[in-house]
Amino acid sequence: MYEDIKKNKRKTGVIVFSFLTMITLILYYICYMFDISSYAAITIALTFSIISTIATYYNCDKIVLASVKAREATREEDLQLTNILEALMVASGLEHKPRLYVVESSQPNAFATGRNPENAIICVTTGLLQKLDYYELEGVVAHELSHIKNYDILLSAVISVMVGFVIMLSDIFTRTMFHSSKRDRDEDNKGNGILMIIGLVFLILSPIISNLIQLAVSRRREYLADATAIGFTRNPDGLISALKKISADDSKLDVASQSNAYMYIANPFPKKRVKEASSLLSTHPSVEERVAALENLR
Repeated sequence: MYEDIKKNKRKTGVIVFSFLTMITLILYYICYMFDISSYAAITIALTFSIISTIATYYNCDKIVLASVKAREATREEDLQLTNILEALMVASGLEHKPRLYVVESSQPNAFATGRNPENAIICVTTGLLQKLDYYELEGVVAHELSHIKNYDILLSAVISVMVGFVIMLSDIFTRTMFHSSKRDRDEDNKGNGILMIIGLVFLILSPIISNLIQLAVSRRREYLADATAIGFTRNPDGLISALKKISADDSKLDVASQSNAYMYIANPFPKKRVKEASSLLSTHPSVEERVAALENLR
């Protein structure tokens, strides 16, 4: 587990640098298309990319919570949830208790986010609180605590925000590129031409690259979080039952998007769960595979 934590920290650094480079090149290309001088374009692109990366790191949890319209949980309204978290803190070995948030949705689901265990958040839906019993809810909360302990949360939060940002840039470009003015380019400026071509390639491939990065970090971390959760609860049946209930529920989660879908304990798009069993491009392992892995831990 400790080796996985180290790998997650290294992956976060690599992915942040990769997205910083990608965003810089995309912005440079967009500026170039709008007749902004090369020097100004690279200055704008680098400045904006660095600022957005720093802002993402320190505010990723706030951005994610705002995107799902979550409210903070209270002991008065969510007593069972707060009691379960407090009981699991001892078993988890975490020194800092995550903040709890609730999303109004009939779909049972949950995710964890934050840049580190000291600034972590667990967010659950009202459907999860209403449709799961005590031990099933305990299994889900333990799963999310595992993501926090394993440092999955920084990786997933940063990717979620940056993927959304890159997709937004791509969308802005595709909507405006045909309306931008054209001018004669300096054919002798090969350096600018190369940067422009690289930026265009990244712009076209950015949604594909973003999805591949999500897939690279998602599937294995779900198995690891499931196994770690059982170490906290000593009760595989609770998590197994919870995964089956969540998988069988066909309610919609309106606040879920393509950029944050892989953060949830189960795919928030019910129609896509059917394809997970045979698809290597799914962000989540199938429930059948996860249940089988948990059965082996008995």
